[in-house]
Amino acid sequence: MSQADHRPSNFIRQIIDEDLASGKHQSVQTRFPPEPNGYLHIGHAKSICLNFGIAQDYQGQCNLRFDDTNPEKESVEYVESIQRDVQWLGFEWSGDIRYSSDYFDRLYGYAVELIEKGLAYVDELTPEQIREHRGTLTSPGRDSPYRDRPVEENLSLFTRMRNGEFAEGTACLRAKIDMASPFMVLRDPVLYRVRFVHHHQTGDKWCIYPMYDFTHCISDAIEGISHSLCTLEFQDNRRLYDWVLDNISIGCHPRQYEFSRLNLEYTVMSKRKLNQLVTEGHVEGWDDPRMPTISGLRRRGYTSASIREFCQRIGVTKQDNTVEMSMLEACIRDDLNDNAPRAMAVLRPVRLVIENLAEDHEETLTAPRHPNKPDMGTRELPFTRDIYIDEADFREEANKKYKRLVLGKEVRLRNAYVIKAERVEKDADGNIMTIFCSYDPDTLGKDPADGRKVKGVIHWVSARHGVPAEVRLYDRLFNVPNPGAAESFEQALNPGSLQVLSGAVVEPSLCQAEPEHAFQFEREGYFCRDSKAEGMVFNLTVALRDSWGKEEG
Repeated sequence: MSQADHRPSNFIRQIIDEDLASGKHQSVQTRFPPEPNGYLHIGHAKSICLNFGIAQDYQGQCNLRFDDTNPEKESVEYVESIQRDVQWLGFEWSGDIRYSSDYFDRLYGYAVELIEKGLAYVDELTPEQIREHRGTLTSPGRDSPYRDRPVEENLSLFTRMRNGEFAEGTACLRAKIDMASPFMVLRDPVLYRVRFVHHHQTGDKWCIYPMYDFTHCISDAIEGISHSLCTLEFQDNRRLYDWVLDNISIGCHPRQYEFSRLNLEYTVMSKRKLNQLVTEGHVEGWDDPRMPTISGLRRRGYTSASIREFCQRIGVTKQDNTVEMSMLEACIRDDLNDNAPRAMAVLRPVRLVIENLAEDHEETLTAPRHPNKPDMGTRELPFTRDIYIDEADFREEANKKYKRLVLGKEVRLRNAYVIKAERVEKDADGNIMTIFCSYDPDTLGKDPADGRKVKGVIHWVSARHGVPAEVRLYDRLFNVPNPGAAESFEQALNPGSLQVLSGAVVEPSLCQAEPEHAFQFEREGYFCRDSKAEGMVFNLTVALRDSWGKEEG
C-alpha cells in the first residue's frame, strides 16, 4: 500500500507506488531545480509542493538545486529569494543547497567523452546559420559543414573554447544525433556555448557554459534522482535527456515525468513577462502584492497554508488547463475566515456624533478577536461621543433592502449600541460632513427592550482613539482572463489594480499588527500590514466574497 494513501493520488504517485512495490527503487529522491533568473511565482509553488511533498510523504529526500547555467540573467538576489520562498512555503531541502555549477568540471569531462565517441563536434556556424540549418517541423535539417571534423580536431577546438580563444557566437559544441529527426530537439542540439560573463558561484573560472538540456539530466544522475518531474513543455526534451545519459559513462539513469504547468486566469506565468512588468515600472517590484510571485502573494497576506491547499486542490495531471483566480482566492478566504483575528477599520470615514453622550464620554468595550474561537481572546474598543463610520454605511433615504444607517432609522454599532440618525450637517457643496445621532444605552449586547427590530450592523472607530492609516486596495493586475494572448501588456493591464486610500482610520489594537499577518477588517475584507512601508499601511488580501465583475446590490 502507498505510504501516501492519505493524500489525493495522481499519476505520478501511482508510478512511484509501482516503482517501490516492484523494487525498481528502494527510496524516493526528487529535486526542485529553479533557474535563479527571477523570483518564483505561484506556478513554481505547484512544483515545490509536488517535489517536496512527495519526498515528505514517501520518507524520501528532495534536493534544492539551482540551474545556474546562464549567468547573464542570474543573480545572488534571486538565489536568496528562492531559498526564502521554499522555506516560507514550509519545506526544507535535503543536505546542502546544490548548484549545477558544482558539476561544471564533471560536465566538461562528459562533453569530452562524447567528442571522443564521435558523438559531439565543435561547430563554427553562427547562431543564425545554425537556426537556418535546423530546418522546420515539415522539412529536415541540413548537416553543418563542420559536422564531420575528426575527433582530435574537435578535442583541440573544444580545449581552445575553454581557454577563451573563440569570441562569443563564433563556436559552440553540438551533439551529433540526427539532423533529419522529426523531433527538433534531436537535430544536433547545442551542448556548450561561449560566454565571457562573471558567474555568481564560479567567478571567472569558465568562459564556456553548458546548456540546460545537457546539464539537467547529468545533474539528476549525479544526485541519484529517482523521479525527475518537470512540466509538459519538456516532454520532447526527454528524448535528449535519455540520449545524453545513454551515451556517457554514468551509473545512474533517472526517468523524467511530465505534468501540466499551472496557468492562472488574469495573470502571466512567464518570468520574461513578469520581468517586463518590473523593468517597465508597471509594478513596484517582484514582490508587488499584485504580482503572482510567492513573495508578492506573501506581502499581500496570503498564507503558506492557503497556497499549499490551492496546489492540492488543482491536482497534478497531464492535461493543460487554466485555473480560475477565484479558486486561489477561495483558498485564502477559507484559511483566513478560520484563523484571522477580527478588527474594525473605516476606509472612507465620515464623522458621526452621538448627541446624548457627554463630550468627554470615555468607555471601554470588549470584543472577541474571533467570533468562533474564544481561545484567541478579546480586544478593547474605546467608545466615545465622536466616532467614524464608512460613508457607504449612511444614506438620507433608502429602500428596505438597505440594512445600514438611514436618517430617522436605527442601526447597531458592531460590538456596541443601537443608534438612530437624527440629522446631518453638510458643506456648501452638499456633501455630508457630520451625522448626528442618539444612542440607546440599554442595548449593549442585547436587543432594545421594547421589541424594536434592528436588522443592520455597521462598523465604527472612535474619532479620538482611532489611528490614521493608509489602505491599499489591490485588484487583479490584468482585466482579461488571458493577458498573454493580448497584443501588449498596456492593453491588458487593469488601470484599477491599485487604489490607495490615505484617509482610513483603524482601531488602536491594530498598532500591534505584525507585517504579513492578516486580519479580517469586519464587513470589509481581509487585510495585512505591509512589510515594506513605514507606518500604518495595510494591503487588501482578498474581499469577504468573490465580487469580480458583479455589482453590489
